[in-house]
Amino acid sequence: VEGVMPQTETVIRQAIKENVKPIIFINKVDRLINELKVTPEQMQQRFIKIINEIDTKIQNLVSEEFKEDWKLRVEEGDIAFGSAVHKWATSIPFMKKKGISFKDIYDYCAKEQQKELSQIAPVHEVILDMVIRFLPNPKVAQRYRIPKIWHGDMESKVAKAMINVDKDGPIALMINKIIMDPHAGEVAIGRLYSGTIRRGDSVSIVGMHKTYNLQLVAVAVGADRMPVDQVVAGNMAAVSGIRDAVSGATITNTDMEAFEPIKHYSDPVVTVAIEAKNTADLPKLIEVLRSISKADPSIHVEINTETGEHLLSGMGELHLEITQYRIEKEHKVPITASEPIVVYRESVERPSPAFEGKSPNKHNRFKFEVEPLEETVLAAINEGTIPSGERIKDKKILARDLQELGMSKDESRSLVAIEGYNLFLDRTKGIQYLYETMELLKDAFNEVINRGPLANEKVMGLKVKLVDAKLHEDNIHRGPAQVIPAVRSAIYGAMCLAQRLLLEPKQKLFIQVPDSVMGDTVREIQQRRGEVESMEQEDQDTAIVAKVPVAEMFGFSSDIRGATAGRALWSTENSGFERVPRELEHQVVREIRLRKGLKEEPYDAAYYAG
Repeated sequence: VEGVMPQTETVIRQAIKENVKPIIFINKVDRLINELKVTPEQMQQRFIKIINEIDTKIQNLVSEEFKEDWKLRVEEGDIAFGSAVHKWATSIPFMKKKGISFKDIYDYCAKEQQKELSQIAPVHEVILDMVIRFLPNPKVAQRYRIPKIWHGDMESKVAKAMINVDKDGPIALMINKIIMDPHAGEVAIGRLYSGTIRRGDSVSIVGMHKTYNLQLVAVAVGADRMPVDQVVAGNMAAVSGIRDAVSGATITNTDMEAFEPIKHYSDPVVTVAIEAKNTADLPKLIEVLRSISKADPSIHVEINTETGEHLLSGMGELHLEITQYRIEKEHKVPITASEPIVVYRESVERPSPAFEGKSPNKHNRFKFEVEPLEETVLAAINEGTIPSGERIKDKKILARDLQELGMSKDESRSLVAIEGYNLFLDRTKGIQYLYETMELLKDAFNEVINRGPLANEKVMGLKVKLVDAKLHEDNIHRGPAQVIPAVRSAIYGAMCLAQRLLLEPKQKLFIQVPDSVMGDTVREIQQRRGEVESMEQEDQDTAIVAKVPVAEMFGFSSDIRGATAGRALWSTENSGFERVPRELEHQVVREIRLRKGLKEEPYDAAYYAG
């Protein structure tokens, strides 16, 4: 009922991009009635506004062949509304069938009779009716979806089998969820696009040279799984026995291209350190964290080698609270957790002059320049149109794409690696022994971008250019212990000369509040270094869009509830990293360094000149 929030827009855009027909469920209707105190007429007006907004977005994005078929028609029932938490829902055809009206729905909610309403209008019945009536079956959908989600040879045997949902074709299963079952262990759930799977079948994960034997084979039925002898193409299958499967993996018994990976549109921005309360639970905690990071790829897990703590990073405070709750309640591992810590990034303000780094034996020298990466390239990496973190397959195509984004021809052709949101270029010509040493330079580049010189935080938005080098002729004197420190010092020194800066994560905040508490809401935002971007009047309510640093968002949920007497509807969306204000930067850097056990002040360029 908050309206079309950015998350809704992202999901719609992704669905249309992959040719998935949307049906709509408007949730939290009970809050509209009980907290925002709207009348039945105002409720209907709000629904009309939301439906029109969503339909406009779908029509703007969808291709011509689907425009008419995918148009929303509320009177036919492809839109439902209700309360997921109270397990009730309804739609126009359902209301006609049951003889209930908007006024009846309103009265049930206002009188706190939602349990009774869930008996009359159960959410599962309404949603399943929508799915059966409006969503295409796999034999129809896979004809036009496969070319969108799979980029292999469309004339191949596996492509034809997937397009035709051929149960006798090769196995092509895409995993979209990993869950933990107390009896079966890790269970991978996904859609079987072609072939038939049976218990004992030998399969592999595309990209991994290892085979697995399927143990459990079941049909996914909602939250449950029904064990069966076999599952045929077109069904949602649940399988166990594929220990290394992750969300987005392609499972097959043939040689095929992987499906398009599942995209996550934001990086983790908050970290907590967790430990098992009982030492005996440590092996179980490690196993649980491994499973959680596979089931939810937006959760990152790493071990702090200095303290032995497990660092859990996620999209925000609530995301981590839910994950911790699951560890303790679902997996039965009692844990202690630190206060949440914000994840920062390092970058530079301007281009640097060349800076030379020397190897410990003084026989190897490397000169580097650094500069801020073009915003267009940064955005393309974020959207996934420029690949990051993988071996470059076609340098010519990538160079052309980078030129279209504003990079010069010479620079785009000298690309060596893209890691995270950073580029490594080799701008040298004819340096002896450089080719056989390049892997070590890439290793050093990776070290730098994982631990910047300012506060040991990851680096983003950096273009690193090797402009000169001198290498010892004997490879014994240019091994890892010589090359990596020299390159690291050169890049760190160049970053010092380019004016290092600290970036902090920001969140877009969307709040809908009654006019009477609008002033208190704005005050709450501004106290958290927030900037109000827009305010829009909607009847008796105001819709506020603001941008707030993640570091200031801890405890916001309880504070905004107190400031508005629980009458605020709000949500957040991560909106990237922005520079920490100059007046705060020194203090924030100092706090991070002290927390990490580092010297209070970062080293200057002279230190790295050695």
